[in-house]
Amino acid sequence: MRPAERFAAWLFRNPRWLLALFLLPPLLWLGVVYLGALFALLAQSFFSVDEFSGAVVYTLTLKTYRELLSAANIDVIMRTVLMAVAVTVAAAIIAFPIAYFAARYARGYLRAVFYIGIMLPLWSSYLVRVYAWKLILAKEGILNWVLTKLHLTWLLETLLSTPVLGGASLSVSYFGTFIVFVYIWLPFMILPLQSALERVPRSVTEVSSDLGAKPMATFRYVILPLILPGVIAGSIFTFSLTLGDYIIPGIIGSSRPFIGQVVFLHQGIAGNIPMAAAFSVVPVVVMFIYLTLARRAGAFNAL
Repeated sequence: MRPAERFAAWLFRNPRWLLALFLLPPLLWLGVVYLGALFALLAQSFFSVDEFSGAVVYTLTLKTYRELLSAANIDVIMRTVLMAVAVTVAAAIIAFPIAYFAARYARGYLRAVFYIGIMLPLWSSYLVRVYAWKLILAKEGILNWVLTKLHLTWLLETLLSTPVLGGASLSVSYFGTFIVFVYIWLPFMILPLQSALERVPRSVTEVSSDLGAKPMATFRYVILPLILPGVIAGSIFTFSLTLGDYIIPGIIGSSRPFIGQVVFLHQGIAGNIPMAAAFSVVPVVVMFIYLTLARRAGAFNAL
């Protein structure tokens, strides 16, 4: 028997070693590339930059984190987190009726159309969709034209005149950034919600109705607690993706930066690697806390 055949026979008799052999490459990739990069990122954040030469000083210090806690940087962090929260809440509100229809009423051909409709935008280029929205939200865009035809320009002007959130047009305002974020990440909220709603037996809502509960009470006390893991599972995607994105705010939005943009500026233009690393640690810490709470709520069962 050849050595290769003997080795194959030995693996057949020892399935645990066969499993370990298959798992070794991805575990090495996870341990060396992914976790190694995170540890390198964390280590870089404890270095500093010489104020005169601009060179990185490879001495462990908390100077970079002290600078991270300045008022301007805290403003960037809070702006990003608040946008991520707003996008997550809006995506959950919009996704629920779509997911409910798909789980309760879509069957056969209609369900196939539903999945195609949800997944189709994901098949196109991310940048193409963002630039398409920039044209839609521009001052000469189709949205402004439609609102003009409907005599609703006053509504748009009211939104754009809102302090901080407004701007010259939707394409250069926080409202525009918010709209595009919700559109881009909405499928990641719909699918976990639809999966969670399919696990809710029809008999549960029927019993609630038979006992005299109104639709709003049934939703609040029966449906919502049962689908909450699905909502949290979807929010993991929408919250984390918004937290780290720098392309959408760079194309659509005001000049006030988000965390991703600040990381890009410090790393790519200013050459301040320690500050870029310190800013990168912020989303990691926020998501670690968020995922810990989501795991306790059983959200991973709805993924």
